[in-house]
Amino acid sequence: MFVAPLAQAGTETLAYEEQTLVLDGARRVARVPQGYRLELLADGLGGPRLLTFADNGDLFIGSKSGKVYRVPPPYTLPEVLVTLDDYPHSVAFRRNEILIARTHGVYRAPYRPGQKSVAPEAVKRLARLPGGGGHNSRSVGVGPDGRVYVSLGIQGNCSDQYLGERYPFDDRRGGVFVLREGGGQPRWEAFGSGLRNPVGFAWHLGTKIMYASNNGPDHLGYDQPPEYFSRITAGSFHGMPWFQFDGKQLKPDACVQSKPPRPLAEVTAPVATFPSRNAPMGVAFVPAGALGQALEHDAIVALRGSWGTQPTGGFIGRAATRRPPRIVAVRFKDGAAVRVDDLVTGFQLADGERWARPVGVAVGPDGALYFTSDSETNGLFRLRRK
Repeated sequence: MFVAPLAQAGTETLAYEEQTLVLDGARRVARVPQGYRLELLADGLGGPRLLTFADNGDLFIGSKSGKVYRVPPPYTLPEVLVTLDDYPHSVAFRRNEILIARTHGVYRAPYRPGQKSVAPEAVKRLARLPGGGGHNSRSVGVGPDGRVYVSLGIQGNCSDQYLGERYPFDDRRGGVFVLREGGGQPRWEAFGSGLRNPVGFAWHLGTKIMYASNNGPDHLGYDQPPEYFSRITAGSFHGMPWFQFDGKQLKPDACVQSKPPRPLAEVTAPVATFPSRNAPMGVAFVPAGALGQALEHDAIVALRGSWGTQPTGGFIGRAATRRPPRIVAVRFKDGAAVRVDDLVTGFQLADGERWARPVGVAVGPDGALYFTSDSETNGLFRLRRK
């Protein structure tokens, strides 16, 4: 990553230890920070994706299966809150209502803390979103300003899609929208554009600035471009698919033939990167008092691991050459990202099979880290201090 070197970082270095878990009778070895314990809380979920804690401590999980799960403390017995079509990938909360992001829109329903179910007919569309196949997940969050934000990806590697007024509504993809409400029909406006597939985003708890993960394209091989961790501000442009950051500098990408909506000089480079083919997903910031002082105000990012194999990045190579899934910490100092450290690793076996693929991450009211997995283990994990 192109950030301050380790010697100048000033953040505490992590030490690690191995831990053995027994999952469905099989022994799995994970590497975790010393003094922490990894545990599987619940299994058998239907393609769990992003997760969100409500103010009363209940945990909510979107899924590929159409189920929105509610998991009350101690987070071991998931319940189905509601079942919907159109991929309810993520949820958020505001003003006694639940927001559910689906492929074609953000929906809402009345909701009170502790409520055990929501009737499907009570779920009404708040605002339509560009739909269509390819990167059809939608992530919703309520910002520190109380406004609703949604991230969505472009359809493919080089789809000519952009969050701009000159594009048809269904081609306004690839970045983060913010919803303008009041005075008539709610309307999406571009917040940060030029991101291929920004699945996860969250706000730094001190600066209140948004940061997002971003999946890079597949057409440039196994090693390029790196995956992004980007600072998103109102009006920021991150270049894709017209420009790519190669780890050192921004370069034009000839895969799309249209004129870039903005010049190279206006592209915002990522503040940190992960190696290519890592498929970054959920993002969460660690509040003070959670996960130990060493990680306070750092960003936790789930790297699901893509299907890309060496040497070309295609899917026909040996599975053992795929990037292993992991959870990382983007270390922050004085409100700025300084480096990336591993947090939890070991999810991939020597033959390339994965016993877990992290997707959603969130810090619970108990100060522990919770994350979902949607591979061999379709479940909910927790990393806590011993």
